[in-house]
Amino acid sequence: MDALVFPIPSTTHFHNIQTQVLPEPDLYLQTPGGKRIPAHATILASASPVLENVIPSNRIVKIHGVPDGAVTAFVGFLYSSRCTEEDMDKYGMHLLALSHVYLVTQLKQRCIKGLGERVSTENVVDVLQLARLCDAPDLYLKCAKLLTNHFKAVKETEGWKFLENHDPWLELDILRFMDELESRKRKLRKRREEERLYAQLSEAMECLEHICTEGCTHVGPYDVEVGRQRGPCSKFATCQGLQVLIRHLATCKRRVSGGCLRCKRMWQLFRLHSSICLRQDSCKVPLCRQIQLKMEQENRKEDARWKLLVRKVASAKAMSSLALPKRKRDEETRPEGP
Repeated sequence: MDALVFPIPSTTHFHNIQTQVLPEPDLYLQTPGGKRIPAHATILASASPVLENVIPSNRIVKIHGVPDGAVTAFVGFLYSSRCTEEDMDKYGMHLLALSHVYLVTQLKQRCIKGLGERVSTENVVDVLQLARLCDAPDLYLKCAKLLTNHFKAVKETEGWKFLENHDPWLELDILRFMDELESRKRKLRKRREEERLYAQLSEAMECLEHICTEGCTHVGPYDVEVGRQRGPCSKFATCQGLQVLIRHLATCKRRVSGGCLRCKRMWQLFRLHSSICLRQDSCKVPLCRQIQLKMEQENRKEDARWKLLVRKVASAKAMSSLALPKRKRDEETRPEGP
């Protein structure tokens, strides 16, 4: 068969490609509107395994369910492996369906990316339905998240109203996804709050050791003269408040009867310190060793929540120590000059 100059199927994204030297076309792709697009069996078969199986018994391959322009753009991609933004704007959803049906992986990936960039509250329901049908989990997840974040707006669209009336199972899946996503967000917020609490308690433990070892603005060990500067301690954000608690504990008259909440809070900090302290014999924090001995003598079985708290605070303290550069640790633990 003699070679001839054959024009590639015309679409806007081929305006820079005039012609290619190809053999005479040996089959046609017929659009839903009846238009026949000449093509080459070898090229189509190499691009699509589905067309490879269909072509031997059909010289006219009918494509259904999409606009004629989408078929032209699809054939153009099979020839050039290119899809313009204009074609994606006009036929993105149709091209995704065609790429899925005819197993054109490269075009499918291009459509998933293009539709993901174009999804909005107006079309998210349609794109989500298509993503589910075309086995595009990344696109489905992106649509589901957008729908969840803008549900009030999406609920007013025609796509959602159609979904409510015609696809209750998908509606149930979406609502379940929204509920699970919100549940994960709540758990994440709770975990972050707990981590923040453990970090604060860890800092309080370090601050307590700092006060009882070095002394600070108003409180310190008996053998260290505390500073008299009026400004708050710059080493720990909790230092000033912790000093107030210690001074309150030393003078409170209600703590004997156990009716002072501030004293109870300070005792809990002492107990927590004693539970995580690794140098109780030389520790300068008041009652550190005594609390530990009392717990051992009484053979007290700590409840699971307290054990978890101790473990988490100890872990937070260790992580804080590792994250802090050695030089900065040395500077912060060095006693301040007069």
